[in-house]
Amino acid sequence: MQITLLIINIIVVQVHSDKIVEVLRMLRFILLLCAVVVTTAHKDPHYMSGRTTMVHLFEWKWDDIAAECERFLGPRGFGGIQISPPNENLAIRSRNRPWWERYQPISYRLVTRSGNEQQFENMVRRCNNAGVRIYVDAIINHMTGTWGENVGTGGSTADFNNWYYPAVPYGRNDFNSPQCVIQGNDYQCCADRVRNCELSGLKDLNQGSEYVRGKITEYMNRLIDLGVAGFRIDAAKHMWPGDLSAIYSRLNNLNTNHGFSHGARPYIYQEVIDLGGEAVSRNEYSSLAAVTEFKYGMELSRCFNGQNQLRWLVNFGPNWGFLASNDALTFVDNHDNQRGHGAGGNILTHKRAKQYKGAIAFMLAHPYGRPQLMSSFSFHDTEAGPPMDSNGNIISPAINSDNTCGNGWVCEHRWRQIYQMVAFRNVAGNTGINDWWDNGSNQIAFCRGGQGFVAFNNDNWDLNTNLQTCLPAGRYCDVISGEKRNNGCTGKVITVGGDGRAQIVLGANDYDMALAIHRGQDSRL
Repeated sequence: MQITLLIINIIVVQVHSDKIVEVLRMLRFILLLCAVVVTTAHKDPHYMSGRTTMVHLFEWKWDDIAAECERFLGPRGFGGIQISPPNENLAIRSRNRPWWERYQPISYRLVTRSGNEQQFENMVRRCNNAGVRIYVDAIINHMTGTWGENVGTGGSTADFNNWYYPAVPYGRNDFNSPQCVIQGNDYQCCADRVRNCELSGLKDLNQGSEYVRGKITEYMNRLIDLGVAGFRIDAAKHMWPGDLSAIYSRLNNLNTNHGFSHGARPYIYQEVIDLGGEAVSRNEYSSLAAVTEFKYGMELSRCFNGQNQLRWLVNFGPNWGFLASNDALTFVDNHDNQRGHGAGGNILTHKRAKQYKGAIAFMLAHPYGRPQLMSSFSFHDTEAGPPMDSNGNIISPAINSDNTCGNGWVCEHRWRQIYQMVAFRNVAGNTGINDWWDNGSNQIAFCRGGQGFVAFNNDNWDLNTNLQTCLPAGRYCDVISGEKRNNGCTGKVITVGGDGRAQIVLGANDYDMALAIHRGQDSRL
């Protein structure tokens, strides 16, 4: 397209016929418009109106997700769910069914420990009906590694030594050849090896093959037809951008029977871990679709861990070397980095609850990017799979009387400090940041237009200051410390004067380091 535009520009300069020039200029305009459509086609998550945030229900079963959409996520205003890979994977019993077995595909049949195809279809429909979209974690870079056991979750088998996966089917010619395995220094020097060699010994598919492209798009289109709204592309940096572009172009439009508009393209966010200095850059993928912004959680964790000061967050976003806002899928932690993989380091997780809830509150209060929450199960061993019985079946989360989870599930999305901030973000909408305040250290506050106000204290002394909230006069419930109940609040009450100002108190030893009020019915008395 760039070459075509260049040729047209040259002709426009050299040709003198007014009519020809007019036609060529119109053609140039149309091509430019098409280029804009291509670069934005896969960046709309197609949330229901007024919703802004998705959650990763890591390793949940399909029936449990459907119930969670109806009883909690839909009513609480969540926009979508990233689910674990729904295609058949190798059952690795010799390692006690680790979480990462889901990332070892053996076929594209929709049968896993989370459920079968009928249960999957039922979940998608029920969640869409509840106003909650479904995004599939798509494993299309590779198949399994080589193991002594070779039975999948649906009973399929493979001949690993011959790269033979009869349930697809794939054979040796469908994988990159000659075989090679990515080495640590390849990431700094050798983009071709990062994309053509095996990641951790996983059989590396050749997405340049028409046959492989056909099988991948057949799988993804089946999911689109069942009503999903989009995909996370696992290990995108290990595939060539041109191959991914070809695959994306063959995907169906979203299914209008599930409430999507005509011509809606699937939302795609690509896993590209790029902290700088590598041979593969996230910028090579951002024109195709959205990209996971791993720098975001790393930098936010540093601030709320006390390694950097909160006041520096005044220009948080692209000025920190991040992607453009519309290109970025943002998160504090995900299933990889909370286990020390993929920009792990000092990433905040549910295990440091106060700091974690503060970082999540900032993410949901700040307008940059499209946020994703993590909903975890408890673990000590970083390889441990989800809670399961003696036969390896996943145990459903128990829902406690206080709305938290049991049976080994953390369910951060059900923490009051988190789901209340999802509502805050929904109310704030597309407003920007204004009336930023900080104390020159780790106490900050800002408004979101005239819709909401939030404050944070990560210092060792109290915050007790009269600040501009940008809200109408009245009494408001702090949605972090409690909830609105009838005509009162279970937490702090903030009184805003006619000038929009209020006395904001956040003690250094308070249970939470954040305070938030907004114009929505969940906050205003």
